[in-house]
Amino acid sequence: MSSASGKPPPSQRYGSQSGSFSAIVAWGWGAQAAGDYLTGYLIEESLSIDNVFVWAVILSYFAVPAMYQFRVLFWGIFGALILRASFIFAGVALLQRFEWILYVFGGFLIFTAIRIARHEETEVHPEQNPVLKIVRRAIPLATEYDGQKFFTRQNGKRLATPLLAVLILIESTDVVFAVDSVPAILAVSREPFIVFTSNAFAILGLRALYFCLAGMAGRFRYLNIGLAVILGFVGVKMLITEWYHLPTYASLVVIVVTLTVAVWASIRAERREQADTRLE
Repeated sequence: MSSASGKPPPSQRYGSQSGSFSAIVAWGWGAQAAGDYLTGYLIEESLSIDNVFVWAVILSYFAVPAMYQFRVLFWGIFGALILRASFIFAGVALLQRFEWILYVFGGFLIFTAIRIARHEETEVHPEQNPVLKIVRRAIPLATEYDGQKFFTRQNGKRLATPLLAVLILIESTDVVFAVDSVPAILAVSREPFIVFTSNAFAILGLRALYFCLAGMAGRFRYLNIGLAVILGFVGVKMLITEWYHLPTYASLVVIVVTLTVAVWASIRAERREQADTRLE
């Protein structure tokens, strides 16, 4: 589908750019590196779907006007890139120095997968977020937006706008998601360039993904099960890597099939419910 200007939607543009970059990786570093890149990209993009829904809750809670959401998400994604880079290089350094941490990462991913499968994730309540409470205590906040500004002046005083609080909350939630996604991608490759670029392209597409999926959280009822399967699979892969190395193409197949089945099952269940409602 093309936009009115004739250009493809942002989600398609980022997807094509990621695909083009995988061809560059294949040309420069070989098919194995390209497979690792694509696997890492798919893992990050799939795990980021939950991140997108959390953003939707935060932006809705603060009633951020649509015209301002582009700006706050732009800077949120920029900060996420810096955060992920620090997590990735720290993770690679730890694995190089302490090989046993691989098992810690693997066990953590399996534990997280079980929590997701059981729907034990903590619900998002922005008003109870400790980061927001600290921000309100540390920085004087204005009660109203001032365009797209993060700071404003009222009665001669410099105040932060609610948009700054939204940005800080978005960055703080990314820390939580990075704890899951970075170990998962390190199970695929320990080459910092491959790990970071796969993360970067996935994160750069998050803003487009948000505007595509923000209002569809309830439609993907089985997505958590799919994400749990992917995380559990990656965790097991980490734990057995010393004895058996699963080929990259096998990981790609598992991830793609799992996501496809989860989305298909969710859409089918929704259509069945709609059909039952019409019959009633």
